[in-house]
This record gives sequence, structure tokens and C-alpha cells, in this order.
Amino acid sequence: MAALLGLLLLFAPVASAAGGLSDAAATLKKGQVYVAPTMLDRFSQAQADALTKKIEKADKPIFIAVVPDNANKDTILTDLRTLVGIDGVYGVWRGTGGFLAHADRGAMGVGAAERISGAVSRADKGDINATLNDFVDQAAPQTKGTGVNHSTSIAWVVIPVVLLALAGAGVFFLFRRAKKRKEEQARAELEQLRRVVDEDITAFGVELERLDFNPRAADADDAQRTEYSHALDSYEKAKRLMDEAKKPEDVKQVTEAIEDGRFQLATLAARREKRPLPERRPPCFMDPRHGPSVKDVDWAPAGGSARSVPVCQADADRVAAGLDPAVRTVDTEYGPQPYWNAGPAYAPYAGGYYSGFGGGLLPGLLVGTVLGSMMSSGPAYAAAPMMEGGGHHGYQDQHEGGDFTGADFNAADFSGGDWGGGGDFGGGGGDW
Repeated sequence: MAALLGLLLLFAPVASAAGGLSDAAATLKKGQVYVAPTMLDRFSQAQADALTKKIEKADKPIFIAVVPDNANKDTILTDLRTLVGIDGVYGVWRGTGGFLAHADRGAMGVGAAERISGAVSRADKGDINATLNDFVDQAAPQTKGTGVNHSTSIAWVVIPVVLLALAGAGVFFLFRRAKKRKEEQARAELEQLRRVVDEDITAFGVELERLDFNPRAADADDAQRTEYSHALDSYEKAKRLMDEAKKPEDVKQVTEAIEDGRFQLATLAARREKRPLPERRPPCFMDPRHGPSVKDVDWAPAGGSARSVPVCQADADRVAAGLDPAVRTVDTEYGPQPYWNAGPAYAPYAGGYYSGFGGGLLPGLLVGTVLGSMMSSGPAYAAAPMMEGGGHHGYQDQHEGGDFTGADFNAADFSGGDWGGGGDFGGGGGDW
């Protein structure tokens, strides 16, 4: 009897279990479509099974849940993604609220899931079965990775063979070679950054000498001496940290020190010249070596859209006159490029300069640039692209759909989008 009960529990459709996110997550981890018991009158078990077979045939990490209205509309997608823990495309039909979908960046292009969900919702006008099937049909060709049941039919044959192979010296060699390749690229990126940051440190040192300040002069007061000492300390700190840097992300602390020191110099200069003390503003976006910005101007990089950027007075005057600003360029394999288009190694370089001015500042400035496409919107935007390891934060390894990440994923990728009536999410199912 116990064995029979166990078999019945094993093969009973999980979709018919008591509702709740834990039940939904358990069902989705098995590659099945989840339907809350209270929603079976609108989307039957047979329809769910048919949709499950379609997803299995596509062999893509697509996860679909049908839940009642009492599910939290603001967090259902993020909570479900966290509990399932697998990179993929997640779609939820919520009671009478309609359909919404989001995807991990490793599984689908940014905004694609939202656009597909909006299109099929408007086309199928409240028909759950049609909407979900159309979504899977449209999303599957664009989804990266494999389904959770990929190759399970031969798993018991393959797994022992794989385990034996993993015990061999060949696997050790592969891991070692991959690690060595990552270390070599990190060293190359660090050396690339070292040349650029050394130039910034040298420029900062020239500014210190040009100031020609004598702390023992009769007209020097304690405030001026403190600011001068702080600037000197920042200069020495930047040199020391650059000498000690072992990986690209270490550069972030160096440019933080340079930014702080330049602000102290600007404050000291204002005191000596009897001018109002400057407010703490971000460095000039065009070239951080220009020092603290003085205003924001509307400006568009080549081929990009206009945005408000902080600039020094000289660049503000150039932009106002219709001239090109003095942009900081660095050497790349494609020739000189603005630092924001020079590759992932420059994420910590830029991040250090702007880390003290709010986590959302730099991504907004870099919209449409190479660095902007890499940075997340959280406070760790500068460090995240350069962190070693898994999830969405590796500067070398970007997970594709289907990888198990647990709760280690960027929830910002799942934010945005409003529930609208009949599947119309804010008039478009995602912003274009």
C-alpha cells in the first residue's frame, strides 16, 4: 500500500496540487506547465499537458505558470524565477490580469519577451490557451539554451560514462586550460588599463605641481592645508593601488582615489582664489582628467541618442558652440576609441570615477554604448561585469538559458512592465 501510494503521488500531475509559488516552482523544475487548482476551469490539465509537450519538443528553457488574481502582481515573476533558479524565459498568466513575461539576458535579448507577450496578448484577446501557445511558438526560436529535460531519455546511459570521463586527466587539463585562458585575458586587460590609468595618475600629479601651493606660506590656513594633504594622500593612494592591482576590477579603487583627489584640488583652488566652494559633482564625462564637472549638457555620442551628461566648462563651451568635445580616447585593436566604447575592461575604470554619485548615474550616461550594454542598473554596476564566477556577473562567462543559477541572478533583468487588462501591459508589452 505504501509503495502504491508513493507511485500515485509520484505520477499525479503537480499542476493539480495546492496552489502557491513553491508548488509552481517544483512543477516548472520538472519541465511541466503549472496551473493553480483554482485556474483549472479556465485552463485545463489537458491543455497544460499539451503545452508542456510543445515546450519539451522545442527543448528550450521556457517556463509557463497560470495563477489566480491573488498572486502578487509586482513580484510574481521575480519570485518565481528565484525559486526555480534556472536561466530562462518566464511567462505568467494571472487570473483576470492577463499575461506577462520576462527573460534572463542569457536566455533572450533584452525586452524581447515583453514584446512577444504584449503582441500575443493583444492578438488573442483574453484566450489563455491561444495566448500561451502563441507565446511559446514565438519565443522558442529566440530562446537560448536547452530545456530542463534535455536528453533525459538516455541520461542513465550517459551519466556513468561522463562520470568516468570526468575522473580522467583529460578533464583536469580542460579545466586548467580554461582557467589559464581566463587568467591570461584578465592580465592582458589589466595591462591595457594600466597604461590608461597611469596616464590619469600622471595628469593628476601635474595638476598638483601646477597648483604651486606651500602649506607653510603665511596666507595658507588650516582648511587649505587639510585639502592639500588630502589631495596628496589620494595621489599616493592611487599610485600604490595601481602598483598592487592584480585584476581589472582592482582599477575601480584607483579611479575612485583620483576622483576624490581632484575634487580636493578644485576645492583648494577655490579657497585660494576666494571663489565659492564647488559642489561635489561627477567628473567630466568627456574625459575624467578634466576634473569635476560644472554643469550638465545635452549631448549625443556618434550614432547614439541625446542624453544629459556632466561636463567641465571647456567642454560645455565646445558643445554650446556646436563643436566636438575633448573626448578621452584609448587605444584598441580597432584603433582609438572613446573609453566608453573600448570594451569590458573599462567598466571598473569608469565605475570608479562615478561610483560615489548614485548607482543609476553611469548606466544612464552610457545608454547605447559598449559599456552601457554590459552594466546592470544596481549599485554594483561597475564591479558586476568584472566579477569572476557565474550568474550574470562574469566578465568572461555569460550564462546562456538553461543554466541553474539558483537565486544568484540579477533581479533588475526581471523588473519593469505593468499588469494591464486582458494582457495589455502598458500599451505595448515592453518598451521598444
